[in-house]
Amino acid sequence: MTVLLWGALPYIAFALLVAGLVWRYRYDKYGWTTRSSQVYESRLLNIASPVFHYGILFVLAGHLVGLFVPVSWTETFGVDEHAYHLLSLYGGTAAGALTVAGIGLLVYRRRTRAPVFKATTANDKAMYLLLLGAIGLGMAAKLAHAGGDGYDYRRTIAPWARGLFTLQPDTALMTGVPVLYQVHAVVGMVLIAFVPYSRLVHMFSAPVPYLFRPYVVYRTRDPRQLGPRPERRGWERLGG
Repeated sequence: MTVLLWGALPYIAFALLVAGLVWRYRYDKYGWTTRSSQVYESRLLNIASPVFHYGILFVLAGHLVGLFVPVSWTETFGVDEHAYHLLSLYGGTAAGALTVAGIGLLVYRRRTRAPVFKATTANDKAMYLLLLGAIGLGMAAKLAHAGGDGYDYRRTIAPWARGLFTLQPDTALMTGVPVLYQVHAVVGMVLIAFVPYSRLVHMFSAPVPYLFRPYVVYRTRDPRQLGPRPERRGWERLGG
């Protein structure tokens, strides 16, 4: 089971991610979208969407730093384990709470606005459950080990995660990891595999050509230079 969860599942999730992205790009380009429901309701969306997106960006940034910045690098800048733990605890909890609040508002909007609710699919519901599960488990794992210096995942989970990119993951490092962290990692991998098959695929989109396209110039037209308007087709008027 250890080899399956920590040696095989990460690569299965990555393979499903890449395969899904390729499939969506080749056969479902017009579906590569957020399927925005703003046309149905915008007031709540204008609040919930920024809250969720800012929260999830902070969460992702925290994970990148925690997993891929070695302990020796942070210690070089004078950040010891206790200081890092406090930053991770308070910063990570705040980012998670912001994300959960955004998801809560989005779900409330979908449930209470009839047109938006009718446009909600089973895929959307699964997406929200996975997002809430991943974020909630991460917060629970952190808060469950909030005392002292907390659980030092940078000496177990982080080296294992970095080893995945060299194709040499040390699965033994994950055997002593607290259960909440393990479940959080598994749900996170499932979420990664699910991304290209949901509206979350838009996170891989970037309007790069927009940066290099020529300017679009809009000019008003002189009415005197306009040609005569064609007669409107329709029934001919009878009588004087």
